[in-house]
Amino acid sequence: MPRSHPAASLIGPLIASLWLTYAATTVQAEPIADVHMLAQKEQQPLLDTLRDLVAIESGSKDIEGLNQIAERVAGQLKQLGGTVEILQPTDIYRLDDTPEKIGPAVHATFKGTGSKKIMLIAHMDTVYLKGMLKDQPFRIDGDKAYGLGIADDKQGVALILHTVALLQKLAFRDYGTLTVLANGDEEISSPGWRSTITKFASDQDAVFSFEGGGTDGTLRLATSGIGSAYLTVQGKSSHAGARPEGGVNALYELSHQVLQMKDLSKPEQGLKLNWTVSKSGTNRNVIPADATAQADARALKVSDFDELEKALQDKIKDRLLPDSKVDLKFEVRRPPLEANEASRRVAAYGKTIYQELGMSLKVDEKATGGGTDAAFAALKTSGAVVEGMGLSGFGAHSNDAEYVQINSIVPRLYLATRMIMDLSTGKLK
Repeated sequence: MPRSHPAASLIGPLIASLWLTYAATTVQAEPIADVHMLAQKEQQPLLDTLRDLVAIESGSKDIEGLNQIAERVAGQLKQLGGTVEILQPTDIYRLDDTPEKIGPAVHATFKGTGSKKIMLIAHMDTVYLKGMLKDQPFRIDGDKAYGLGIADDKQGVALILHTVALLQKLAFRDYGTLTVLANGDEEISSPGWRSTITKFASDQDAVFSFEGGGTDGTLRLATSGIGSAYLTVQGKSSHAGARPEGGVNALYELSHQVLQMKDLSKPEQGLKLNWTVSKSGTNRNVIPADATAQADARALKVSDFDELEKALQDKIKDRLLPDSKVDLKFEVRRPPLEANEASRRVAAYGKTIYQELGMSLKVDEKATGGGTDAAFAALKTSGAVVEGMGLSGFGAHSNDAEYVQINSIVPRLYLATRMIMDLSTGKLK
């Protein structure tokens, strides 16, 4: 009688086990049907909202337009059941180019039955001047929706509104608090709302910022910090030909200061300081009494800006002309956004959500380009802060080519909704 081979007896159960594992994985990889279906149905309403938002000109200094768009956004949030208020700025961080009046912000809260605190942020203002809408109205051409400010950042506002709408249609209230904040001064470095963003974000489990995801939909966990240095020199005027010794040449002192500050960059750690603008003098034959210079600064860490400012203040103590007066002002226009473990964990989970749709999602932990309001949100929170949750698009700040990709609407709605749902229910830990 032939003996049975032990290995052969294990083949059947092993195949069955592998098949069950594959089947379970396949099922898990499928999108949640009701969320995906509702995201698809929400695409056209979102485009309708985008059309309405683009139709309202809302440049950072256009207070009338900002008030109008704030009313529009607040009204839609109220219809969705939020506790909504239009805020006016009271704590303004005055920068060199801050206008006298700052636009409003819309703040909404939705109370749920759970414990998690989640915040969604975007901005209502644009870089454009009043009257430019006629050259860039809302229109759809193929798989692109064009319009003034559509990519930066009216798509973000619309995406938040319809993510909340999608949650409502799902009757999902398992979060603790869902907070929405849309400000009207991001394009001028958020002087009126930076402290509010930081305060509201400080106790959140996650903050999702809906700036655009670029052409490929990349999520960003780090952004560069932006700083400015302003150097002012006061000397004394005198006749340049007849009595130059009677003056104190502010241009000479300015030149000395700039030259001794030219090597403060540390490229290996992402710290950059470059002097870019200077002015001095009034006439060729007059010793200049005043001189000014400006520098652009970039950093990847908040502490690098602190160290840079200290180094600048130490440098101005060394003067070429003892009778000159030298002052230096340093502004942190935007702090850097630094990736933390919570952000990495949440973004990694986002990749698995995109896989359910048969798509890949890029996550960038290396800072590139300019800063965003996400950095203000991250200043005092230990929770996740994820930037780039908005639609894919191109042409921000351009005259005639700003657009969003329509085929990114459903994936982004699905991503944002699932992130909120799974974070609230503990699936995303």
